[in-house]
Amino acid sequence: MPKSDLKTKTTDELETLLANYKKEGMNLRFQKSMGQLEKPSRIRFVRREIAKIKTLINIKENSKNA
Repeated sequence: MPKSDLKTKTTDELETLLANYKKEGMNLRFQKSMGQLEKPSRIRFVRREIAKIKTLINIKENSKNA
């Protein structure tokens, strides 16, 4: 998801996305450990999306407090 799309979302929407990506990451780790992972690059993508979302949540929270 492009960063510009993430910036327009509210904090609640970002937290929902974050939870979904965390679940997907956990499933990918299980698949990797069992040798059933078809797209290893998806793990990297999910980790990066989680980082983007966490960064935007922190920026929004800090701007409220400032």
